[in-house]
Amino acid sequence: MTQAIAIVGPTAVGKSDVADRLAERLGTSVISADAMQIYRHMDIGTGKMRPEECHAPLLLIDMVDPDISYSAALYQRDARAAIGALCHEGKVPVICGGTGLYVRAALDDMTFPRGEVGDDRRARYTEYLEQHGADGLYALLSERDPESAACIHPHNVKRVIRALEMCDEGVSYARQQERFSHVPAWIETSYFGLTRDRANLYRRIERRVDGMMQAGLLDEVKRLKEAGYADAITSRQAIGYKELFDYLDGSCTLEEAVELIKMRSRRYAKRQLSWFRRDMRIAWLDMDELDVDGAVDAILSSVGDR
Repeated sequence: MTQAIAIVGPTAVGKSDVADRLAERLGTSVISADAMQIYRHMDIGTGKMRPEECHAPLLLIDMVDPDISYSAALYQRDARAAIGALCHEGKVPVICGGTGLYVRAALDDMTFPRGEVGDDRRARYTEYLEQHGADGLYALLSERDPESAACIHPHNVKRVIRALEMCDEGVSYARQQERFSHVPAWIETSYFGLTRDRANLYRRIERRVDGMMQAGLLDEVKRLKEAGYADAITSRQAIGYKELFDYLDGSCTLEEAVELIKMRSRRYAKRQLSWFRRDMRIAWLDMDELDVDGAVDAILSSVGDR
């Protein structure tokens, strides 16, 4: 059998349920590869499975508070420690998530500049952001590394800061992105992508957002604000949180905030699909035709033949 299994795909497609049941069948654990589930206190909006919902252990969630910097390099360190521990026990790690960079950081032989781990520069650039805003931070990157700036949305401040740190190391963010397609595997992995008809996926996203609101997402955001996390880069950038912070600040109505969450979640799903579709290692499963057990059976049948 393969050494590791990765379950990937867009938000709301059903990855968590499939990975959980697969890990249960294999007697192993799920390693989350979600850049937002890393953070504590951000549960409903990130779609974390509750402990009582899990049939198998779920690792690499609730690692740090929302105001703590965390990166793909740190995720690589933590994910590989978890993968190594499971392999040492003779178990097959199941990596599950929609953050493509985290999946590749864990499973491919990628290297990151020292700045990715976080040092004094992270604090300096964060201070610069507070003083000059996202546009000022982006202007700094555009001046220092226009090629990399062209690859990044001006308001994706975490990525802008990362590109500035890389620039300090003499490394081009843009050039590193180009090399991603040529990175060899770190561990032998069988990749499975879950997909659905686009219209069905978007309906699931909208129902999921409605369900999050009913489950208390607004109260979760209020608690984050009361705890002093409203201005943390993470919570201000995360879909589902930034919109509700804006509502609490009086910038929009609750109805407008919810519609923005749905719209941005749909756009995010489209970007996720574009990212994963480029990876020819991924075998795709149509979740409009399979239920959870059917998908698990298909995966086990496939990896059993390898």
